[in-house]
Amino acid sequence: MNLIKVLFLGFCLTVVVSACRVSYSFTGGTLSEGVETFSVQYFPNRAPLVNPNLSDRFVEELKEKFRSQTSLNEVVDTEGHLNFDGEITGYRTQALDIKAGEIAATNRLTVTIKVRFTNEIESENDFDKSFSAFGDYDSAKQLTEVEDALLEDILEQIIDDIYNESVVNW
Repeated sequence: MNLIKVLFLGFCLTVVVSACRVSYSFTGGTLSEGVETFSVQYFPNRAPLVNPNLSDRFVEELKEKFRSQTSLNEVVDTEGHLNFDGEITGYRTQALDIKAGEIAATNRLTVTIKVRFTNEIESENDFDKSFSAFGDYDSAKQLTEVEDALLEDILEQIIDDIYNESVVNW
């Protein structure tokens, strides 16, 4: 009788394990079945203040995020199953923490990028929205002294937000 119970329990466990399909990802991304490619179009810089390298830098870093965090193939000169396009709409500095004598102690660099995302497999995941991030720096320094380091952090945050919005469906 115990052998029958053990066999029955083993059979039930086998059915449950084979019936349940769980998809794990170490990057947190969940891709629909059939999604095999991605594309990133050029993002023109339409901000009032223009950093001449920002468009190329952003596009390459966004592509690298998808190359390194997914198994998707990049397609060029056409749209992939996941497609990103848009423009840089904001690049500005502003004074913060005004202290005595109306001198700013800290300045803030803010970057805003408008992204249009289309998912050819699951169009309900499409979006058209702006992503923004900022970095603060000491007002005793010129923007040109700290710009590269600030942009590294700012773009990383924006790209992480775009990645999460497009493929991490929590």
